[in-house]
Amino acid sequence: MIQPLITLEKFINKEALSGILLFVATVAAVIVANSSLGQAYYDLWHLPLGINIGEIKVSMTLTYWIDDALMALFFLMVGLEIKREMLIGELSTVNKASFPLIAAVGGMAVPALIYVALNPDNPLGFGVPMATDIAFALGILMLLGKRVNPALKLFLVALAVVDDLGAVLVVATVYTSEIQSQYFIHAGIVYALIWILNKRGVTNLLPYLLLGIALWVYIHAIGIHATIAGVLLAFAIPISSKIDEKEFISDTRESIDEFEKNMDDVPVLNHHQIDALETIGYGYDKVQNPLVRLEHNLHGLSAFFIMPLFAFSNAGVLIDFSTVHANLPIVLGVVLGLVFGKPVGILGFTYLAHKFNIVKKPDTISWSEILAVGFIAGIGFTMSIFITHLAFASEEVISAVKLGVFAASFVAAVIGVFLLLRVKKN
Repeated sequence: MIQPLITLEKFINKEALSGILLFVATVAAVIVANSSLGQAYYDLWHLPLGINIGEIKVSMTLTYWIDDALMALFFLMVGLEIKREMLIGELSTVNKASFPLIAAVGGMAVPALIYVALNPDNPLGFGVPMATDIAFALGILMLLGKRVNPALKLFLVALAVVDDLGAVLVVATVYTSEIQSQYFIHAGIVYALIWILNKRGVTNLLPYLLLGIALWVYIHAIGIHATIAGVLLAFAIPISSKIDEKEFISDTRESIDEFEKNMDDVPVLNHHQIDALETIGYGYDKVQNPLVRLEHNLHGLSAFFIMPLFAFSNAGVLIDFSTVHANLPIVLGVVLGLVFGKPVGILGFTYLAHKFNIVKKPDTISWSEILAVGFIAGIGFTMSIFITHLAFASEEVISAVKLGVFAASFVAAVIGVFLLLRVKKN
């Protein structure tokens, strides 16, 4: 039990630092976009880049390479997190999963309904206020330190994982371009090969990743958003290691004994010790869980490179409130969805489910704390911006919605922090 808690604590700490880095990247993007370097900033991200693979040509601007290719790696990590939580984490049993699951459903459904109610003629933007930015949300909780109930962090992680799953489903089913059905067979064959590797017990990650690139190409060719390839690949990554823990312990002890037996006064290792160390290293590679190993390797890349780069390339918006006025219903739908829809949905759904004995509220969390987390979950930010680019084609609308997302995320964060501090004082 201790090891999973240590792993979760490391995960949360990384997310917190990532949230700070995201904030810095966002502020930098807004400053640059509104400075004398603004035109150069926009020209850079619209630089066309392309590759050819057989008959398939993939040509996109630099921004789209970030949004479609690098974000596929981010979604691969998200998929790995979802799979891990469903198999061995906070969503692995009905008792663990039911409360955050209902909270997440409420936190997605109510914002979407608010948006659609305000924009019945333009409902496709409903996915924007549904999203929660886990990096920013956890970052705020970590900055508050011991003034926040530790159980809230677990609840927010589980809620955000389900929220991510909802975002993945929305992106896969709603935000697609024209479908090129002839590539379904190609994608199906590649995905079948990936699952064959899984069933044959292959734990080497390289063949999965190589086939994953081919899967990304064909998913992109179909017209489904290519980031979904990352999630599909994640679900096929094996979770079992090649050797069990007892075998690893036994072999490692033998190697350590061999290393100790051959100690001498020479200041360099002899070949017996080197062989012992290599045996330990070989066993380490074999006992490691492939899914967790890949997630661990991707987490730093995602938290400290992909997401900040995504924020810097996408958050640069001209501060022009005339675009907000021209698209007021859309912006209001996003702002009200994030600021009010999230907390109302999370608190309302869980309270009703608890009252009707569908689920039981954890004794370690109060209703006031759940309301506070509901506001913290209203920080949509990077995920909301990502979906904004899928939902709208007009640059003017995208700019207006981004300003709305920034404002809503800030207001939701301030209210959430205020409520958390007040709960602690009481």
